[in-house]
Amino acid sequence: MHKIVYKKELAPKTVMLKVEAPWIARKIQPGQFIIVRLDEHGERIPLSISGWDAEAGTLRLIVVGVGYTSNKMIALNEGDSILDVVGPLGRHTHLPEGGAAVMIGGGYGTGAIIPSALEQRKAGRRVVGIVGARTKELVLLEDDLRAACADVFVTTDDGSYGRKGLVTDALKDIIDNEDVGAVLAVGPVPMMRAVSELTKPHNIPTMVSLNAIMVDGTGMCGACRVTVGGKIRFACYDGPDFDGHLVDYKELTMRQRTYLKQEAKAMEVFNRESAGRTATP
Repeated sequence: MHKIVYKKELAPKTVMLKVEAPWIARKIQPGQFIIVRLDEHGERIPLSISGWDAEAGTLRLIVVGVGYTSNKMIALNEGDSILDVVGPLGRHTHLPEGGAAVMIGGGYGTGAIIPSALEQRKAGRRVVGIVGARTKELVLLEDDLRAACADVFVTTDDGSYGRKGLVTDALKDIIDNEDVGAVLAVGPVPMMRAVSELTKPHNIPTMVSLNAIMVDGTGMCGACRVTVGGKIRFACYDGPDFDGHLVDYKELTMRQRTYLKQEAKAMEVFNRESAGRTATP
C-alpha cells in the first residue's frame, strides 16, 4: 500500500498528489513513469512523474480526472492509500547537447517536463519553458517550471493569461531569436505533432512522450504499439520518449481512439457510483 501524504487542487478536476514509494523515489530518472492500480479490482494506468524526494521517499503526481480511474484517484484524500505503484518504467530522457533546451508542456504535460528541465539546467544548459493551456485556470505548475528554467512563456487559447495562441507561436519566436539545440514536448498528441512539424524544417532534435496510450506498461500487452521511423516500437518499453519527426501520428491518433466506447461506458459507471454516494445520507 502506498499512502497519499499530500494533496492539492491545481485546477478543475486536476490535483497534485505526493505518494509514498521509497524504492521508486531512489531510482527514478527524468522521463520515466509509473503504473498505478488503486485497488484489487482496478485497472492499471500510466502516470508521469513531476518530481520526487528520495530522502522522504515520495513521488509527486499530477492527475487529471479524464476517465474512470483518474476520476476515482482525484477523489482520494491525504491518508488514503493506493494499492499498487509500479516503477520506475520506461527510459531516461536524453536530449542532444548544444544550444538551448526548450521544454514544452501542454496541460498535464507541464508536470512531466519539470524533471528534465531541472536536469538540463543542473548540467549548465540554458533551459526555456513553454506552458500551454486552454484558459488561465488550466495553466499548471508555472512557478515550478520557472524555478527550473531561465525563461518561461505561457500561452492560452483564449488569451486569458499570457500570450493568446498556441505553444507553437511561442516556440517559433524562440527559434527565430536564439540557438535551439533540442526540444522536449509533452502533452496532447495534436500539440506534440504541431511542435514536431515546426521544428523539422529547422533540423532541431525533438522528443515527444507517448505514455498516454499505455495499458500494461511492461511491453507484454501491445496496446502501446507505435510506428516510429517505419519500425514498430512499444511506448512503454522503448519509450516513452521518441523522435517527434519520425512518429506516425495518424496511426497514434487512431490507437488512442481504440477504447473510446469502453471508456464512455466506464464513465457512466463512475457517474452512477458518484450519484449513489452523494445520495447516501
